[in-house]
Amino acid sequence: MATNQTRKKKGSAAATRKAKRRQKRIALFIFEILVLAVLVMVLYTVLKADNIQKIKVDEENINKVFNEKVEENESLKGYRNVALFGVDSREGDLGKGTRSDSIIIASINEDTGDIKLCSVYRDTYLNLSNDSYNKCNSAYAKGGPEQAIIMLNMNLDLNITDYVTIGFDGLTDVIDALGGVYVDVSEPEISHLNNYQISMVGTTTDGQTFTATEGRDYTAVTTPGYQKLNGLQATAYCRIRHVGNDFERAERQREVLAAVMDEAKKASIGDLNKILDEVLPHVATSLDVDEMVDMLGNVTKYNIAGSDGFPFESHRATGKVGGKGSCVIPNNLEQNVEMLHQFLFDDPAYTVSPQVQSFSDKIALDTGYSGVN
Repeated sequence: MATNQTRKKKGSAAATRKAKRRQKRIALFIFEILVLAVLVMVLYTVLKADNIQKIKVDEENINKVFNEKVEENESLKGYRNVALFGVDSREGDLGKGTRSDSIIIASINEDTGDIKLCSVYRDTYLNLSNDSYNKCNSAYAKGGPEQAIIMLNMNLDLNITDYVTIGFDGLTDVIDALGGVYVDVSEPEISHLNNYQISMVGTTTDGQTFTATEGRDYTAVTTPGYQKLNGLQATAYCRIRHVGNDFERAERQREVLAAVMDEAKKASIGDLNKILDEVLPHVATSLDVDEMVDMLGNVTKYNIAGSDGFPFESHRATGKVGGKGSCVIPNNLEQNVEMLHQFLFDDPAYTVSPQVQSFSDKIALDTGYSGVN
């Protein structure tokens, strides 16, 4: 009897040890899977990051030149302001030396997800951040995104530190990856839209459709109205200069950006991730991949709540300014900045910093425009 009890105890102990070893193996296996998953995610992130052009932006230097009162401005809290630059770069160079064809401030209310878009007209006569005054798009050409961000912050009393720069190819790829976007095309815009398509692919034929050497399909737009445009068509629509004026051109750019947002909200996370893969080679940005993935994950929360242009219609003029050529003139800068803060941040009582007041006085002196039209 004792022998049987001993055998039972030994058998039970052996089974317990076997069970513990099995649990250890399972735990080790799970740990190895988790480690592998982490390594895969790290590699995935690194591979994505390697596709982004590295244009160094010194955030500490940007923060140093914030205007007085900006860091303490309670109205700016809860908003993430991002500068969006569109550049006409066929060789994929998104750094300095290239003038920004499009400048848009995207102000995101992080509580509500509301986004307000404000174009800064590229020919606007402003301080380039170095006490020289010229068309504001030359700031990007002279100092890349860093100088362009500082220029926006100095002239507009803003606190932008993040930017996204995209070339025409990148915009085309994003729209194609989304399956196209819906835009209302007017009759006068059709011929110019098609001409820009042809200029972008670099080839022409007598037919309606052909494939260019770059592999992009050209399909002529033939009728006006609300319709789906592919990537090449929508990018060409953004570039139209000869219908209306540059103010209307900027409005078209914001219209396409809002249409992209509408389509992105319908896409799955997997599809959005594919879009990220498509566009990254044509993008330079201060955002890291985790931030971009996080923003894509929240895309359904976002809503375009307002769209306008700076300087505002009631407070701008156009005219030649010395050797700078024809410029868009803030009439005056101080009032325009107050209106901007009311539009973006719902701050009706904003008063500008002393720096903006001094820039406003200088612009008035150079241009002869010192008040409202």
